[in-house]
Amino acid sequence: MQFAILGPVEARRPDGTAVALGGPQLRGLLALLALDAGRFVSVERLIDGLYGDHPPEGAAEALQSQVSRLRRRLRDGGAPDGLVEFTPAGYRLAVEPEDVDVHRFERLTAEARQTPDPARKRALFGEALALWRGPALDGLADAPRAARLAELRLAATEDRVEADLVLGRHDHVVAELRELTREHPLRERLAAQLVRALHGSGRSAEALTVFAETRERLADELGADPSPELADAHAAVLRAAAPARRVPVPLTGFVGRTELELLKTALGTARLVTLTGPGGAGKTRLAIEAATGDACFAELATTTDVPRAVLTALGLREQGVLAPGAAEDPADRLATALADRPLLLVLDNCEHVVAAAARLVRRLLAACPGLRVLATSREPLGLTGETLVPVGALPADAAARLFTDRAAAVAPGVEVDPGAVTRICAALDGLPLAIELAAARLRSLSAADIATRLDDRFRLLSRGDRTAEPRHRTLRGVVEWSWDLLEPDERRLAGRFAVFAGGARLDAAERVCAEPEADVVLPGLVEKSFVEFDGGRYRMLETIRAFCAEHGDDRRAEHAKYFLELARAAEPKLRGADQLSALEALTAEHADLTAAVRWSAAEDPETAVRLIAALTWYWWLRGRRGEATPFADAVVAAFGAEPPPGLAEEYVVCLIHASRTDVDPEPILRTLDGPLRHPYLFLLWAFSPRSKVKEGERLAALIGDDPWSRAFTSIGDGLGAQYRGRIEEAETHFSAALRGFRALGDRWGEASALEKLAEFADWRGDHARFRELMDESVRLAGELGSVEDAADLLCRRADGVLRAGDAETARADYETAAEQARAAGTPVTLARARGGLGEIARLAGDLPAARRWYTAAVGLAAGPVTGGETRIRLHTGFGWTAAAEGRLDEATELHQEALATALEHANLPGAAQAVEGLAGVLAAREEDERAAFLLGVAVGLRGAPVTGDPDVAGVTGRVRARIGAAAYDEAFGRGREMPPEQALSEFGQRRFTLGS
Repeated sequence: MQFAILGPVEARRPDGTAVALGGPQLRGLLALLALDAGRFVSVERLIDGLYGDHPPEGAAEALQSQVSRLRRRLRDGGAPDGLVEFTPAGYRLAVEPEDVDVHRFERLTAEARQTPDPARKRALFGEALALWRGPALDGLADAPRAARLAELRLAATEDRVEADLVLGRHDHVVAELRELTREHPLRERLAAQLVRALHGSGRSAEALTVFAETRERLADELGADPSPELADAHAAVLRAAAPARRVPVPLTGFVGRTELELLKTALGTARLVTLTGPGGAGKTRLAIEAATGDACFAELATTTDVPRAVLTALGLREQGVLAPGAAEDPADRLATALADRPLLLVLDNCEHVVAAAARLVRRLLAACPGLRVLATSREPLGLTGETLVPVGALPADAAARLFTDRAAAVAPGVEVDPGAVTRICAALDGLPLAIELAAARLRSLSAADIATRLDDRFRLLSRGDRTAEPRHRTLRGVVEWSWDLLEPDERRLAGRFAVFAGGARLDAAERVCAEPEADVVLPGLVEKSFVEFDGGRYRMLETIRAFCAEHGDDRRAEHAKYFLELARAAEPKLRGADQLSALEALTAEHADLTAAVRWSAAEDPETAVRLIAALTWYWWLRGRRGEATPFADAVVAAFGAEPPPGLAEEYVVCLIHASRTDVDPEPILRTLDGPLRHPYLFLLWAFSPRSKVKEGERLAALIGDDPWSRAFTSIGDGLGAQYRGRIEEAETHFSAALRGFRALGDRWGEASALEKLAEFADWRGDHARFRELMDESVRLAGELGSVEDAADLLCRRADGVLRAGDAETARADYETAAEQARAAGTPVTLARARGGLGEIARLAGDLPAARRWYTAAVGLAAGPVTGGETRIRLHTGFGWTAAAEGRLDEATELHQEALATALEHANLPGAAQAVEGLAGVLAAREEDERAAFLLGVAVGLRGAPVTGDPDVAGVTGRVRARIGAAAYDEAFGRGREMPPEQALSEFGQRRFTLGS
């Protein structure tokens, strides 16, 4: 007989079944005897262990009674007589120490510490830790011994992690170490190991933050310095770490100024610092100089949507390529992405969006403890805790150095008059931007000439229009002075070129600006610092662009026409072999495409309708579907219920994008004749909350002979067949879709079809085919730049790998997916990854860990569309955990919740998963024929069994063993033959009851 006290106290028969021990007193008595297995334990020690410092009267007689009851329980469980002996020395459990898990644990850890082989060491510690099923001596009064055992467990865990680190398994232990350091915040060895694991995983900035937080905690709570081990780990990171940055690299040198040291000091003590001052004072350059370490720079000058601008700056997307449904709130994505990340976020040019910036900053600082924010603005954000660093004019000597430095760059070898430099800097109020523009004129004027021409400009700069916007009171003078020096054709082209929000290539400038000899005039504007040239594109500084727009011809109609043609020419390429190059080309023009849609939505709704339709698939593939909503709202408000003539199809696309409208797209859809100009329209409509389209409705007539449409229709047919439990039919459709998309070179379509075919291979138990298909799907998603979809596909791959029995590989995929989902701010994928880690823990028998993982995941999967499948998986996994713990009522509720979600989404495979869980509850209650019947119903709903499912296999084996193969097959067959429609009707009309 075996005894276990590392968790709930148990006595087990040779076949592994547990003996019914009774209440906590008997379990506690057995635990105390097992701790000293083979040795006598005095009566006094047993009484102390059972009752603590305040034993009841007659404790010795009570102990004797408890011993008698324990002997009876063990004897009834098959133990031999005399297992619990008594002598005047006390009581003894007459077994070998190896028969008790705690003694095996101590032997294995001792052996592990003696071996020099790290792989052997890790295996031995893993074997020892696997004996633990929860807190030792749980519920007993002997707290010191329980604490000693807990310390032994933690020390063994640290030693096993150390072996992992020696073996280079840094990624595998990061998540575990984060949990352990949260539970033991003052344990320095764990903190040192987390620092090493993060550094070894390429996350040095996070490692440094862990060290800083631990050092501060030790000082505050213990008044102690970091241990040598922790200090050495920190030093190793400092020697090797290279901080990640998303900050612009300046093209010119920096002239030092006192504000920089003030700013660095402020950033060391405050989480929100704002640089304030007039335009041209150098706030942006100061922010760039101060942004060291892990930092990200978000330019807000050209946007009114602060959260989306920050998403873009971080390289995040609103949503994955393959995930259906509405885009998530960008602020939610940011909060998730930055929750555990130490980062300095620079928000540049906040003045025109100060309220929106303040709202986002307040939310992120509250949700993200490792985040600091540096803002530049002409006014404070107005938040509690904000530290202001004013930025004014340069001192005379610094201004002169700046002018001289820039002069050497634009006119090398030219001697400048120091007196003229002093007059120029004084006339320009020491504002860096004005000084740099003045220095640029040295290409055609001497410093003395510039100083002379500034006499009149000094009056203009210091006495601007008091009614003008604050941003124009000084910079307007600088730009206007430069404007006055341009030739007429230069002014005309500069005024027209200002229509480009994100810059333009020469051919676009020639078309939109319609200026003769633009190929000569535009380079001249580059020479005069009105336009920048980089990477084949011309671009204006935003301040100059705003000034020029006020003085130039209005070319917004021509601009919108040009970008409509560009979008319409690129749109078909998004569905073929040129998909990646077309995406890259449209992304390069994103700012101007958005500007064109914004203007046309307000001034030319018919052009806006065409633009929105032409850009929809680009937005879809780039994860930016939410960008269309405000423009679609404006278009719908302009046209009402009637689409513009000849644009019914495009108008339906706008209706689908719109956030709120009373216009029903159904009547317009019924008027459409094939083939569709925008073949993805029915995909959008299927995912729309207002969709009422039935499978196959008029679709064949609308797709025509377009190969992409036919391949895409096969995807829809495959999903419909799968959700109705017709697996062979579904696989045929997805195979046809894969062939079609491969012939076209469409990576999105290939990835979508491959993922479904891999799922069916997994169900059949064809693990090699499953890995081949899933690996290719993950690769294609990566080529599309879809980190979010790659994370989701990693979870799906891990599901199949786990079913194949490779828990370690599955764990690696889940952990990688969790890290990617957290960084990308996709809570549903993060929930799926955590649920997968819960599955691994549950199947390994670690039910407390499984419950923790499931609990952490459930709250993240609340989305009504994208979270449906994940919620089904989490509730069923949680249900199997509850059943294994003997909480059958709780398990029933969890499986029924999963079933309700599946029925709500008409998801038969999900319903089958929930029904199998309910069968497991019935089997636990020994209602075996009903359990077999439900297992058959599940296969009927799904259309196929899932080979290798350990939960279903376990239920099947237990039920067959109890009722026999014939009875099992008869009940299973009845369930298998029940039509899915009947099963759905019965389950949908009432909550399925499982008895008492």
